Amino acid sequence: MKVALFTDGIYPYMIGGMQKHSFYLAKYFALHQINVDLYHTAPDSSSLDNLFCFSEDEKKYIQSIYIPYPKSGKLPGHYIREMYVYSQSMFEKMEQRPPADFIYVQGLCGMYMLDKSKQTKLPVGINFHGLEMFQHAPNVRTKLEQLLFKPSVSMSMRNSDYVFSLGGKLTDIIRKNGIPAERIIQIPIGIDDSWIRSLPLKVNSKRRFVFVGRYERRKGIEELTHVIKQLLSKQKFRFEFIGDIPDGKKIKSPDVVYHGSLTDVAKIKNILLDADVLVCPSYSEGMPTVILEAMASGLAVIASRVGAVEEQVDAGNGLLINPGSTSELKKAIIKLIELPETDLIKLKNYSIEKMKTHFVWDRIIIKTIDEINRVISKK
Repeated sequence: MKVALFTDGIYPYMIGGMQKHSFYLAKYFALHQINVDLYHTAPDSSSLDNLFCFSEDEKKYIQSIYIPYPKSGKLPGHYIREMYVYSQSMFEKMEQRPPADFIYVQGLCGMYMLDKSKQTKLPVGINFHGLEMFQHAPNVRTKLEQLLFKPSVSMSMRNSDYVFSLGGKLTDIIRKNGIPAERIIQIPIGIDDSWIRSLPLKVNSKRRFVFVGRYERRKGIEELTHVIKQLLSKQKFRFEFIGDIPDGKKIKSPDVVYHGSLTDVAKIKNILLDADVLVCPSYSEGMPTVILEAMASGLAVIASRVGAVEEQVDAGNGLLINPGSTSELKKAIIKLIELPETDLIKLKNYSIEKMKTHFVWDRIIIKTIDEINRVISKK
């Protein structure tokens, strides 16, 4: 079997949850001897020459097809215009190659191919991950940006043969876009089992919280910062940020640490292994990889009820809050600061066990291959 994988880049050349998912898809397809035509981009094409992120055995099954990313200025809608041109280049490259059996499209990478009427007879499955444009907006600007994306996303889903869902509220969003249940394939994302904690679980006497993510309004960093400022004089805790938080948004306190953007996986793992609780107070999400990495590291989780987060977090391993609610966020942090050590250990242990059962790539790739084989056999 051969899969054409349309991506907007792969980790670590491009940073993001979708890019990391694309990397793991290609890697685990290859480990199961599925041939992959990998269509991708990066800021520097020379860095892609050796695809150092894959082993030599994996590269036997991965054909790298680099697509330069176009630029169209900064006027409103520029990203959609760029993706249309980029997706056209991918489709034209694919048409020149021996045909695949299935096309797996990440996000808007299939926009040209799916516009108006599908331009290929091959079965196409599309994965929009977070579908943030159909979720909560923290402000008017974000709401307007969402409106720009909705038509292209809805069109791409309607014109695909199948739509991949990460589950939870995302499946409801897909159905509201007119996609019947028989065209929805529900599969979660996952992480490599090398993330799963082998060290004994511990609880810090001074509870350690951590946030991991880009500086985006939808991530709820402003609300989190507001709550931390309120609690610093009343509670004993330490808070660490991994991400590009602007200097003007940082709290000046010895108990709040900013690590900046980190790409070194070992450093990220060490910070998570030393922490007690991950906080993810987003207004919109898909199924955050960082929650899975935190769970595998043995952390409890505070997160918003958005996207497929409720597939990851429940009463067994953390607390769920409504997006944008600073009062709920404050109560959740206080509760885990004051929670007895034995109870927190239970939450942390549950995270690891749930991770092992549902979210490791060895399990997820088998289900993905089975679903693709089912689609191909129907065709």
